[in-house]
Parts: sequence; structure tokens; C-alpha cells
Amino acid sequence: MRVLMVVARAPGTFAPDWADTPGVPSNRSREPLRPGCKEIVMKIVVVGGVAGGASVAARARRLDESAEIVVLERGDYVSFANCGLPYHIGGVITDRSRLLLQTPESLHESLDIDVRVGQDVIALDRAAKTVTVRDVATGREYTEAYDSLALCQGADPLQLPLPGIDLPGIYTLRNVADMDMIKSRLDDALAAAAAKGRAAKTVVIGAGYIGIEMAENLIHRGAEVTIVELADQILPPLDKDVSIPVEQHARGAASSCSWVPPRQPSHRHPMGCCGSSSTTASRSRPTSWSCLRAFVRT
Repeated sequence: MRVLMVVARAPGTFAPDWADTPGVPSNRSREPLRPGCKEIVMKIVVVGGVAGGASVAARARRLDESAEIVVLERGDYVSFANCGLPYHIGGVITDRSRLLLQTPESLHESLDIDVRVGQDVIALDRAAKTVTVRDVATGREYTEAYDSLALCQGADPLQLPLPGIDLPGIYTLRNVADMDMIKSRLDDALAAAAAKGRAAKTVVIGAGYIGIEMAENLIHRGAEVTIVELADQILPPLDKDVSIPVEQHARGAASSCSWVPPRQPSHRHPMGCCGSSSTTASRSRPTSWSCLRAFVRT
């Protein structure tokens, strides 16, 4: 994730260069202002939450106890455990609330940060130092001024340019909403397949870290899993001699897991795993290792 932070320190603002325990405001006394000086409170606006935005906001608070910090997050959750998403789908993490690391209320209570979820930043005026924000629920627009701005928007999963990619039963896994949709669809598919006396069939496109974790959890739920990977190995970011034992374990640990290798040798994508369907050319547009495509059918 690329994080851009524009830092500007206002005269008279106390901004110590030390940091105490992460996530806990310091109780050290502030340096007194010189006679005749007025304290100027810095206003920091952070666009985006989760790993990048929440970390920037917490760090800013540790560096400046008096700053006004506003976090604008388009989604419904400001902080969640990305790596835990497949494990909730697989039933390993049964309590969904354990994935929600921080809430707007907890960040306000512990760090005095104003977190606003469901707020989409649609425009930026650098000269006026304002951002235009649209409330996702109501459509209301307003402007928010800032002294310092951090852009931590994150990214969206790549969309494969394939016919039918938007059909029902095809999902990407990147956030809590994606997780909820996949889990609901999987629950229905498993129940329907069990009524017919067979296992639900699933396909995972992309054998990167999240793809392998997703396959593991689908097997844990009792589904048949096929992993499709464009590269000539699973876990493309790793050396082949490291990924081969993982592949052997995946093949041997459960008969319901299989791997579809590429039909032709392909170049490894610099970002990691590249997924394509076994019915498409091996040089289809790659997907990032950080997103997953899962096909679930009964």
C-alpha cells in the first residue's frame, strides 16, 4: 500500500519526536509556550482507514497530542484483520467481531481521533487546503479543511477481462463486505450440495498467500477445491524450492484439492500470483496476489 503524507508543522505546535507505547497517548507533560505565544492546533485529515490510514492517524497522535485528527473512511470499517478474512469463511474464527480490531468509538476513546466511516472523498483543493466529502448513506456533500493531509486510499482488486466475470457466484476477497458475501454463498452452496449427497465445487483463481489460505479454509468446510494459477508454481513470490513442499502438502492433505498448472510457461508477475481460468489463454491479465477470485457453485 502506498501512503503519501504531507507534513506541515504550525508555529507554536508541540510535536515531540519521541513515541511511547503504540496506540496509547503519552502522559508526558507538554513543554510550556513562551510568553505572548498562542498555541496553534494542527488539523490533520487522513483519507482512508484500515492498515495505512489508521496507522498514520495513530502515529500522528503520538507525535502531536494537541492535533485535531480526522479519518475519512469510505467503507463501514476503519480497522479489520485482513489476514483473518479467509479463516472466518472457513469457520476457524467463529466470532466475526474478533476481526474488527478498532472501531470509531475505540479510536476516539483511546487516541482522541475523529473517525467517520461511510465518507467518500471525491475532490481535493490543494490551494484552499480542503477536501470535498460525500456521505455514502445520504449523498450529502460537505468540505473539510486541513493543515496536513495524508492520502491512504488503499487499492481495489484487479478485474479479469473475461466474459462472464460479473456473473453471480464470482467474488473477490479484499474486505469485510466481500467476506460476508462469500461466506453466505458458501453456506448455501454447502447445504444444497449436501442435500444432493455430494460436495460443493469451488475454484480459487490465484495461488498467492490469500488464495492458498482461502483454499485451505474451503477444504476445512468440506468443499472440493481447484486452484488455478498462471505461474508454473503456487506461491509465486517464493522460490520454487520453498513452494514445492507446500504444493505437495496441498495435494496430499486432502483429495478434494487440485492445482491446474499453466499450459505454457509464463513469466512471473512482479506482484506475485497471476490467476487465469484453465479455459483461457495463459497470458490473460494477471491478478494481484492481494486479491482472490472464488467461484462457488452447487
